[in-house]
Amino acid sequence: KVFKDAIIAWEMNGVPLPNAHGGPARMITPGYFGINNVKHLGKVDFTEKQSGVKYMKSSYRISPIGKKGSQYPSCWEMPVKSWITRPTDETGTVKAGKVQIVGVAMGGTKKVRTVKVSVDGGKSWKIARFVGPDLGKYAWRQFAFETTLSSGTYNIASLASNGTDKQPELRMENRRGYAHNGWKDHSVQVTVV
Repeated sequence: KVFKDAIIAWEMNGVPLPNAHGGPARMITPGYFGINNVKHLGKVDFTEKQSGVKYMKSSYRISPIGKKGSQYPSCWEMPVKSWITRPTDETGTVKAGKVQIVGVAMGGTKKVRTVKVSVDGGKSWKIARFVGPDLGKYAWRQFAFETTLSSGTYNIASLASNGTDKQPELRMENRRGYAHNGWKDHSVQVTVV
């Protein structure tokens, strides 16, 4: 399944792929973790299962804190994910009235289908709309949600779904912090005046 959309890149912007970017050739596997975007290709093996090379057997595993080993799942398919880009905690106070909430979302190995926005810390959700072009199932999609907010403090979050999977509320704790897509940690607190 990974090879259906995978590409081997040997050029970037019309020139040979530089060594710093994985040249002379690099495998690009959209929707999969970066460990699967192999740099400096010398040979490609097509297998039914994940590779048995050292890095895939022992490194880049989603293992519990304090543990490691090949029995834990590897960083393979990226999970569905989203977050708010505006307003944020760093933007300062927001003027009361109509507020445009914007962010980005991606569906992992599937197209992101819906994004919901909450202004009350996840107690209630409303559908956001996608803005800008749809560049394909692996591309990040921008979304927007307009609402009216009165003075107060708001905990704003986004929740994306690809039709099969959706973001969990909490992150899956693991040794290296891989696959972190919980919506609660990506929420922002905004003060409206």
